[in-house]
Amino acid sequence: MLAPAVAFIDLETTGTTSTVDRITEIGIVRVQDGEVVEEWSTLVNPERPIPEEIQVLTGITNAMVRDAPTFAQVAAEVRERLDDHLFVAHNARFDYGFIKNEFRRLEMPFTADVLCTVRLSRRLYPEAIGHSLDCVISRHGLEDAVAGDAASRTGRHSALGDARVLWRFVQRVYREREIPDITAAVRRLLRIPSLPPQLAPDALENLPEGPGVYRFYGVNDLPLYIGKSINLRDRVRSHFSSDYRSANDLRISGEIQRIEVEETAGELGALLREARLVKELLPLHNYRLRRKLNACFVRVPGLASAPEVLLNKDIDWGARAEGAESLYGPFAAKPNVRKLLEELAAEHALCWRQLGWEKRGGPCFARQVKKCRGACVGEETPQVHNLRLATALAPWRVVDWPFPGRILVRERHPDGRFEEAHVFDRWCHVGTARCEEELADLVVARVEIDFDPDIYKILHAFIAKHRARVHVLPAREARERDYADYEPELTASA
Repeated sequence: MLAPAVAFIDLETTGTTSTVDRITEIGIVRVQDGEVVEEWSTLVNPERPIPEEIQVLTGITNAMVRDAPTFAQVAAEVRERLDDHLFVAHNARFDYGFIKNEFRRLEMPFTADVLCTVRLSRRLYPEAIGHSLDCVISRHGLEDAVAGDAASRTGRHSALGDARVLWRFVQRVYREREIPDITAAVRRLLRIPSLPPQLAPDALENLPEGPGVYRFYGVNDLPLYIGKSINLRDRVRSHFSSDYRSANDLRISGEIQRIEVEETAGELGALLREARLVKELLPLHNYRLRRKLNACFVRVPGLASAPEVLLNKDIDWGARAEGAESLYGPFAAKPNVRKLLEELAAEHALCWRQLGWEKRGGPCFARQVKKCRGACVGEETPQVHNLRLATALAPWRVVDWPFPGRILVRERHPDGRFEEAHVFDRWCHVGTARCEEELADLVVARVEIDFDPDIYKILHAFIAKHRARVHVLPAREARERDYADYEPELTASA
């Protein structure tokens, strides 16, 4: 039934934000091989006042939890009841998030397979109106499961009472729906992986739930595939879930022999690490992030000249001064540039001769089919034509570096175990540090400025969303003279 060992769990809390609010009550119904083996509940001292409206909703007052154990005092008991069990809750993201954050405060990692009964209800009863716990109780006649009173803490909005409802709901599901349908729904919701036979049976165990990169290897030391995620455990498992497999996943599953993961402090670090590793190791099944060497740009050298295509490797990025001629791109290769210009020419009635595609005299081909405003026959000046071209290309303009010097972006791992500091200079990733000594070296390091199209896009998007997290470093002279004035403290990994 769902799994050999299942823990139906419900929590009452001081609010809805797992990183700030705390647990006030825990209820767990443990089921093994379809039989209840334990019902357990406890009030929990949240170590902070319970808001009045929450007291009214849950019936749990400050007086009731004043002498209750803290989560730290019951953590071992909770862990014992949840380990090696399928974690089942209604709106499971809420309960799982609170449990994880309580363990996180104690610096205890916690991971479980999680099944949400809201999603299970939606999948098995798509015709139903509403899937809240009250709707589930009413639809399936489960009122007797929460018939207890407030004093016994077994009624509705009590943790144990609501956990009992979930168990009764699952029992009702097995009476009302076919087992193959239930099994298929559960497998899809859990994204249960189907490991290829050549991969070790424990290959997916103990995968971290935080951000980072992962590498799939075949028979040699060259990776088959490199990926990144903000949740390594879910992402790696998804490659082997039949409902979510792509054609690339199927090819990889036939070759994979082992998996390696590398944690980062945050999503930005994962993106940067993936982009760098793909270019360094050239994995067989990665294509998109290899484009640095072939990348190219469009330049309009003058208002009377045809646009030029420049290869990334031919541009001296370190020597580009502020206010230099605009570049547009990056594009993966020259054919991509031609394709875009053809689309813009058709949309904006641009002249094929002014774009440099025709050398002969007289009207260009586009003019002959009435799709050119006449720069080729003197009806539009080259300056006006190229101004329209630059306007059409504006969405692809490479943005000037918006800071007076180097910048620093800090990230802290969701578990708080370590931090990383990323240093950038003119769209170039100078490096990432995990300790103060590494950071001190990076801040004053002399590097050759190059342009990686992927780093540019990653950082440009990050700055657009999180500019407040960007710390501008002093000029080189100040950095070298007195780094201690602005040195941030980094928490090294444990």
